[in-house]
Amino acid sequence: MTVRRDFKEPARSRPDLVIGREEPFTAAREQLGRGGSVLLHGPAGIGKSTVLRSLAADYARAARTVLRCSATESESHLPFLALADLLGLVLDEVSEKLPVAQRTALESALTGRGESTLQRDGLALRLAVLSALRALAAEGPVLVVADDVQWLDSASAELLGFAARRLGDTPVQVLYAVRTEGQEYDRHLLASPPDTLPVRLGPLSRAQVSALLDDRGYTGLPRSTVRDIHRTSGGNPLFALELGRALAENPTPPRPGEPLPVPTSLRALVLNRLGMLSGEARHTLLVASAGARPTLALLHAAGRESAEAETARAAELGLLATEPEGPAVRFAHPLISAALYAEASAQERRAAHAALSTAASDPIERARHLALATTGTDPEAAARLAEAAALARDRGAPSVAASLGLLAARHTPADSVPGPDDRRLQAAEDAITAGEVDLARDIAREVLTRATVPAERVRAWMVVIEAAGQALGEVDAVFPQVLADAGDDPRLLALVHYQLAWRALVVEGDFAEGREEAAHAADLAARAGDRRTELLALAFQAQAETLMGHPGAPATIKRALKEPQDPQVACHHNGAGSTRLRWLLMSDQLPEARSTVTALLREVQRRGMVESEVHFLRLLAETELRSGHCGRALNLARESLRLARDSGIGEVASAVLTSIAEASGGDVDRALALAREAVQHAEEDGDQIYMSRALAALGYVQLVAGDAQSTVVSLRRVRELEQGLGVTDPARGRWHGDLAEALVRIGEPAEAQDVIDVTREQAMRLGRESVLAVLDRAEALVRAAHGEHEAALARLTSVQDRLAKLGYGLEEARAAFESARLRTLSHSRLLPHSRLRSSGGTPMGGGIPVPGPTSYDEAARLFRRCRALPWLRQVDAAAAAGPSGRPSVPAAAPAALDALEGLASMERQVAALVMEGATNREIAGRLFISVKTVEATLTRVYRKLGIRSRVDIVRLAAGRHAR
Repeated sequence: MTVRRDFKEPARSRPDLVIGREEPFTAAREQLGRGGSVLLHGPAGIGKSTVLRSLAADYARAARTVLRCSATESESHLPFLALADLLGLVLDEVSEKLPVAQRTALESALTGRGESTLQRDGLALRLAVLSALRALAAEGPVLVVADDVQWLDSASAELLGFAARRLGDTPVQVLYAVRTEGQEYDRHLLASPPDTLPVRLGPLSRAQVSALLDDRGYTGLPRSTVRDIHRTSGGNPLFALELGRALAENPTPPRPGEPLPVPTSLRALVLNRLGMLSGEARHTLLVASAGARPTLALLHAAGRESAEAETARAAELGLLATEPEGPAVRFAHPLISAALYAEASAQERRAAHAALSTAASDPIERARHLALATTGTDPEAAARLAEAAALARDRGAPSVAASLGLLAARHTPADSVPGPDDRRLQAAEDAITAGEVDLARDIAREVLTRATVPAERVRAWMVVIEAAGQALGEVDAVFPQVLADAGDDPRLLALVHYQLAWRALVVEGDFAEGREEAAHAADLAARAGDRRTELLALAFQAQAETLMGHPGAPATIKRALKEPQDPQVACHHNGAGSTRLRWLLMSDQLPEARSTVTALLREVQRRGMVESEVHFLRLLAETELRSGHCGRALNLARESLRLARDSGIGEVASAVLTSIAEASGGDVDRALALAREAVQHAEEDGDQIYMSRALAALGYVQLVAGDAQSTVVSLRRVRELEQGLGVTDPARGRWHGDLAEALVRIGEPAEAQDVIDVTREQAMRLGRESVLAVLDRAEALVRAAHGEHEAALARLTSVQDRLAKLGYGLEEARAAFESARLRTLSHSRLLPHSRLRSSGGTPMGGGIPVPGPTSYDEAARLFRRCRALPWLRQVDAAAAAGPSGRPSVPAAAPAALDALEGLASMERQVAALVMEGATNREIAGRLFISVKTVEATLTRVYRKLGIRSRVDIVRLAAGRHAR
């Protein structure tokens, strides 16, 4: 098949490329762009054909001719078939350009009208294929695209390989896809040019499988189901899509603890060698597929006496991969296990589980197998399952506990105490702990359809509200219903008012109301003897008071930390331990904060508390970031974000912190994308709290990116939001110094001083030493803007020392950077109060000592110690720019500056730099703004001055100077 340059692939192939294939696709695209060739390889269903089609669509436009074939196993015995697909339609075009012997041999092979064979016409055919490709390439670039190269007929493979090895600089590129297992692709390179790059396509991650399912319309699947699809498919996109389709078409979901249903199409694909096993061996494999961690010992205990021989035979057939060392029995692919289980009858499955219910050594496994071997209600089985769920909960496996709890509810008679719905709600609460919020919500909603007991209804509503996370606005209508269900029961009312406290904070953005609701909830819980809810409410109250700068915060924290404590609340992300940690961070006690959060993180990981793990990973990252350990903070923040996205919990908060970490120690473009994503999600959720945090992160990232104007826009909004929220503690967001610095950068020192003065009063009242130091750093910039250079340098020196003592490494480095920039400026222009140097280099008359070209060394050293790569790049840029790199109005002719009097401060600075001859990019670097901001500012300058271009600005300056 031959396709010319107007070749286009169907659009449906494009979306897959952004789902887990960015890295290999980019590598292949770059190789093709360099004029090289590519061999895509990987197992069946991994997406090779999709990537091949998309790459071909991209590069067909650059080629005059695209030669394409797609081999199949059923036709691989037909000689020259692939060659006929590739060259058949261009035979007429090239045949006249071939020597007679080559033309005759090629026509005979491609048309079948002769008896051409490799044995008889081998050399002529080989040379004919090489000559045909060279003839096509003489008219323009050629792209050869072949899919499923493993099924190429041997004659075609031999001829293509001969030609490929001899093409040299001929503009012929090859794009092949071949099915391989492991790295066994070497032999296929023989049919490719010497410069061919092998690109392996590996399995997708769980998040990528989820995105792929959503893209193909299999939306709304619970995260636990997506997790099972990913595990069963092994990350293979074809297998994942087939499993998703089977679930979408199956009205009856699998029972808890059972493997996913496997469609017939996949069963045939992975079990085609099952017929070569005996019936007994198949039964042994079924028992292994039903076990969680099958071993030979387990199979023996389950009655499979010939397990060694039967598993060895299965391994020979590629169904099993027994571990070389150790007793484990492992299936070659997870899908084989699921397909075996799906292939068995219900009676055979129950028999396998019954055998395992006595053979398994772990009580949790025994209970699970007993449940899957039992039909209908069974009080004994239900009780054993409930005990197993409690054991799993204690072991820190809440996801397992939720699954066992649902099995217990299924086997619990309706009139039992506890009843089936009580056990379902316990399973839902375990699912919340495990981060499976979709499953928890579905269970609670199901219970609410039939529950009449107020306690059960309120408990179910609590699950629904918890599952909403920060998007409490989506469940706002729930609160009147749950208040009605609670009646006048103080224990139930305490639960409701605790959630109302969160609603006041998140939906209404009212710290004062949230504090009052929490205090009321604590009183109700104390009256009802519900210590757990009392502790959570007191922790919330203490956190609200801390952020409000309320004087009662320390006392409330002490109340929340009093005994008796609930072990799970003590390490909960909304518990008193977390509140105390936040207080330590805000009070500049970084070493104690680090040890506290490390202990909390270790405990929640032991308990399997996913939301709390996300939270404490984030807080540990924040602690490391403040300590100046940017690399460590970035790794922790990325892990928090990965876990948050995987579980659907705390995504906005983790995106906020990761954006700050990326801007400090990683990639600024990624930081901007994350911050904007967080702002968007906070707006969609109606989350007032995280709207201000997301905007504060965005402002910081914009400052690091050099866009001071946008920084001011973002942080002014934060200031307005926090004033409305009632947040008075500047240690909460620590954005105030960044706003003041950005205001100075854009020529608004008066507003910067106002921000500093207001914030300083609050920080002094609360004793926030690090905030005061950062404010002093910003005030030094204000003084420098007013020409008070000596005072500014003295202030910066003091600030750097104070921040170093507090342990704020990154802020210390920023102070050193500002000091270096100011000293470098002083080196190029004498300070207002300094005099000429003596011949020895000492300033006369008490002027400021001005260092030489090494003035940025200290800042670079400190940023390097922090691994603050984006900041380090700023230092390098400033050092390279030299003394004129300071963001101030350059010296220009006074008459020329008169023309700029009607412009705003930023417009004057930009215009003055244009007069100096700076490019837009140079202006952006020197003023720490984006190129787009420079362009927009220049447009306003042109309009105000009545000119058309930057050339007119230069002429204006030159003309005034000439007079």
